[in-house]
Amino acid sequence: MPSDELRKSGLLWSLKGPGDLKRLTYPQVEELCLQVRELIYQVTTQNGGHLASSLGAVELVVSLLRSFSPPEDRIVFDVGHQAYAYKILTDRRDVFHTLRRKGGIAGFPRRNESPYDAFDVGHSSTSISVALGMAKAKRYGRQRGHVVAVIGDGALLNGLAFEGLNNVTPLKDKVIIVLNDNAMSINHRVGGMAEHLARISANDAYQDIKRRMKGILSETPGGKMVEEALGRWKSKLKSLLLPPNIFEEMDITYWGPFDGHNVEEMDRIFHLAKAYPESLLIHVVTKKGKGYGNVESSPTRFHGVSPKGSSSGSLPARHVPDWSSAVASTIRDMGREDGAVVCATAAMKEGSKLGIFSDEFPHRFFDVGIAESHLLAFAAGMAATGLKPVISIYSTFLQRAMDQLVHDICLPNLPVLLCVDRAGLVGEDGETHQGLLDLCWGRAIPNLTVMSPRDVADLRFMMFEWLSDPRPALLRFPKGTAPDSKRKTAPWGRLEVLQEGRDLCLVGVGSTVQLMEEAGQLLSREGMAPTLVDLRFVKPLDEEAVRKLLGGHRLMVVAEEGYRFGGVGEHIGSLANSIGSPCRVLNLGVSDRFVPHGKRGEQLQEEGLTPEGVVRMIHEIQLG
Repeated sequence: MPSDELRKSGLLWSLKGPGDLKRLTYPQVEELCLQVRELIYQVTTQNGGHLASSLGAVELVVSLLRSFSPPEDRIVFDVGHQAYAYKILTDRRDVFHTLRRKGGIAGFPRRNESPYDAFDVGHSSTSISVALGMAKAKRYGRQRGHVVAVIGDGALLNGLAFEGLNNVTPLKDKVIIVLNDNAMSINHRVGGMAEHLARISANDAYQDIKRRMKGILSETPGGKMVEEALGRWKSKLKSLLLPPNIFEEMDITYWGPFDGHNVEEMDRIFHLAKAYPESLLIHVVTKKGKGYGNVESSPTRFHGVSPKGSSSGSLPARHVPDWSSAVASTIRDMGREDGAVVCATAAMKEGSKLGIFSDEFPHRFFDVGIAESHLLAFAAGMAATGLKPVISIYSTFLQRAMDQLVHDICLPNLPVLLCVDRAGLVGEDGETHQGLLDLCWGRAIPNLTVMSPRDVADLRFMMFEWLSDPRPALLRFPKGTAPDSKRKTAPWGRLEVLQEGRDLCLVGVGSTVQLMEEAGQLLSREGMAPTLVDLRFVKPLDEEAVRKLLGGHRLMVVAEEGYRFGGVGEHIGSLANSIGSPCRVLNLGVSDRFVPHGKRGEQLQEEGLTPEGVVRMIHEIQLG
């Protein structure tokens, strides 16, 4: 809960709704922003969440709510990392302390949470396209109100954002695009657009023009004269003195850059934008982590913070290295062994712990920014020309590049290794970030090998075996700690029987092997002697060994941290049916739903993926 000291300060807690913001004086606005930042900092450092981005967008959100009137005006946030202040200042101040907790408010905008949230978001670069669709719908329905898309400079690098920009002028339906430029995505933004925005922001001639323009506009009595003044300045002086501007070249009116922490300035600009008859892009410059020196100085570190006292929420492990670090160190070791190994990621260098590779091989490491489709096509090009690309990508973001995986990597059978991080349930980030589809989709793609190691020993074996015989391959691993061992691994492509038993066979896939071990221990106390199997290779399936196991047991239980529909358990059940096996196959996994936010352990329990849940399901089957 917010501190008593914060409550006593009064202003934030005295507001009845966003409409009250319009009546505040600018000194009051400044006080309010301090209080909103304090509430964001208190709750996010306690519950976890996206801290630096939200701290940097407080004044921007305040000005948006002073200038526009949602829900009649639609404000569409991109990703949602910038939206905590928006949640607080609309109708969720009193429940903000429940952020990202089970049953509480989500870490991203959700339409079913509040009428003020115009669209459900979680992955970047969608806001411009969505806003254009809303503007078109408003026109057809003759609805009142403006449509505003708020997009970060890191998200603007994605191809989807450019597809939206390319349609702004042809569609002729007015949208106001607010480019929140903090020179960052999660890491520092990369590429040509980053340099282009920096040149626009730093141009001294433009800053002088902007000051003069503000003086002229302040003396302009009517909207028509404002429009004429803007046109005159833009066409004559701006075109002469500013560096080339990609937005103007796309025939999108560009205003900026403006100080994104100056509410008075933004209020004036948004007022003019509402009166402007066409679509336009307003470029504001903000500082990620604004107001907290430790966050400002380390915005990447504080992009997303973990809850106080949290663990990964994964099943207890016998050792404590995390999966991302284990994969990154293995990629580095592969790079030492083979000079053709290169590593690439899409703005996830820090999250996937890839600094260990980039520091040692800076010319063989590539961060392409938030551009997952480009990442896989880029990898395909490298693989087709003699390199051995190892791609690090979160499971949820791989969804954005499935076409490239199918057509550009697997169809031509190119040697690309996808290291799929956060495969499975991920906890507090919720529906948009669960990694539950890679296993189902991967199984369906020809030429693709799909692997799921249970520990670091198998992880290293699989990655180095791929290096000796490269092919399209997907190696999935969960969030959290990785069991370590120095054991000898089973051969490539083969499952491993960890414990011989009778009647009942427990099959684990990667993260669920330990789950099945613990379920087996509970069953052993009841006098049962289950066989325990680590499947290891999802595709191609070790069918010979699976057929043998089906023939030797009455019940096979397959647990996977992915959707049951389309998963490996369903595949094994189909195989049993096709060969007429009397063995019954029980498939345990995630049910047919988008799993909401909460602790990872809570999500596993809800889906029955606990030792007790497995045993309970087995008893229900036997009783049935």
